[in-house]
Amino acid sequence: MQTRAKRFLVLAILLAAGVSYCSAAFNRYYLGVAIDVGINIILAVSLNLINGHTGQFSLGHAGFMAVGGYTAAAITLALGPRAPGLLTGLWFAVALLAGGLLAAVAGLAVGIPTLRLRGDYLAIVTLGFGEIIRVILQNMECVGAASGLSGIPERTTLFWAFGLAAVTVYVVGCLVSSTYGRGFIAVHDDEIAASASGINPTRYKVTAFVIGAFFAGIAGGLFAHHKLFLSPTNFDFMKSIDIVVMVILGGMGRTGGVILAAIVLTLLPEFLRPFAEYRMIIYSLLIIGLMIARPQGLFGFGRRKTA
Repeated sequence: MQTRAKRFLVLAILLAAGVSYCSAAFNRYYLGVAIDVGINIILAVSLNLINGHTGQFSLGHAGFMAVGGYTAAAITLALGPRAPGLLTGLWFAVALLAGGLLAAVAGLAVGIPTLRLRGDYLAIVTLGFGEIIRVILQNMECVGAASGLSGIPERTTLFWAFGLAAVTVYVVGCLVSSTYGRGFIAVHDDEIAASASGINPTRYKVTAFVIGAFFAGIAGGLFAHHKLFLSPTNFDFMKSIDIVVMVILGGMGRTGGVILAAIVLTLLPEFLRPFAEYRMIIYSLLIIGLMIARPQGLFGFGRRKTA
């Protein structure tokens, strides 16, 4: 299993590098949509670790994304222009890592106080966290406040988006399949029984929040250097809902299904653009219909891993 996963990771990164090398010949609109797909895969798979595998219910993923996005953008704006051309990629990697680490700290800050909460109560707390982050950013003059942060250099490519998406899938997949990772599934199935069998639910819940927030922060950094402009409105409540819908539609705890759902839900609004003002209404109705027809998830094939 580990060998197969490593082969998948190497193949995915090489494929992303090869396609990215030829991306200059691609239509910029389709290229931008493809990068959006890669970013959404990172977001959906990382949230699936929290909501799907560990059984928590977080609505604060957009907040973690905002922390990572603004941190990475601030670093590249401060240091990127001074770096020689050969070091541009290195600075970008450092900025993404810093954004991910700061988002992980935010995940730790959310995870520890909410250990006793679950279900709707946890969702309300994480929703509140996301809104707090958005309001703080909206009033921080150093990052543009409500006017937003502009002038961000374009750094995100197909290689970065899909290479890091492959890393996210690899890390989450190996973690859940490992002996340690079985604790996430045990906490999901029955927290009381897991505690009685010697598993510490606190450790696994906090770990899930930290790892999920880390990858959400990296996705935020990719988003910032893809859109080249950040506004607090990019990370509002509806952004968190979009990511949650991807996880639910793909099938909770099913990584393959979540990936496919992220792809479908990123492309679907683009296919509906000819309908202009009715686009989002049709999009919403399609999602409602799909969830009525497939409550276990549109791509909820196979069995979810069990402890």
